[in-house]
Amino acid sequence: MPAPEYAAAIAGMHGLISVGGGITETILSGAEKLRIIANIGAGYDGIDLESCTKRRIAVTNTPGVLTESTADFTFALLLAVTRRILEADRYVREGDWKEGRFDLLWGSELHAKVLGIYGLGKIGQAVARRGRAFGMKILYYSRRRASRQIEDETSGQMVGFSDLLHGSDVLSIHAPLNSDSTLAIGASQFAMLKPGSVLINTARGKIVDEQAMVEALKSGQLAGAGLDVFENEPTIHSALLEAENVVLAPHIASATKEGRLRMATLAADNLLAFFDGRRPPNVLNPEVME
Repeated sequence: MPAPEYAAAIAGMHGLISVGGGITETILSGAEKLRIIANIGAGYDGIDLESCTKRRIAVTNTPGVLTESTADFTFALLLAVTRRILEADRYVREGDWKEGRFDLLWGSELHAKVLGIYGLGKIGQAVARRGRAFGMKILYYSRRRASRQIEDETSGQMVGFSDLLHGSDVLSIHAPLNSDSTLAIGASQFAMLKPGSVLINTARGKIVDEQAMVEALKSGQLAGAGLDVFENEPTIHSALLEAENVVLAPHIASATKEGRLRMATLAADNLLAFFDGRRPPNVLNPEVME
């Protein structure tokens, strides 16, 4: 929705359930009655949290309930890239499958490969468990070390950021977008990756420098990429649209009927708790409740 329409729509609201963000200081300036924004989604980078806090507007999100859906989709992208599933689908649909060929559409196995996870939150942990089931070795880099229990469950080994890049056959991104992670994967980071590695991103597009990724794909430093998020979405770099070794999706990692219902329900629970005088279970700026 264009900003002027958005601002007009919420001008008289006391509470807002939001999908997709786009809530700026300009939009908030006319929403004098607004007391809570209940975001449907774990990420909240599309909401000006600082401005909300100044205006005593509570902001909530929906973490945890999209974990399994997103982890499933991460592995869907990974398998689609490494086993060249989209290429195979086109090959069959376009009538090119005339005979058996020994050299047809070779991919690569996941077994015994190193899965590097950037950000071992709940989604990163769920991806690690899936990687373990595929017989992969798990390395991770995160701001805080996971508990011994989680490391045992995932077989995850914490390493430094550069060691993660040097050691990974597959780099899967699950960090939140913040000042530390914005454009954290750029040209110098791609140069550290093993030649022929694979990048999967179901977190936030702005964590990756898209132009640097394109160059890494062209040079072969990256053998492929599976992307659900983009640096300037919904705009996508034209080279990614043309690349055979890239699988693209329109930010749908949590798009299961079960996951989306859980997200919407939790957002409603947050909003209702607020108006019932209780602290919402997922408030991001609790100081406005004091």
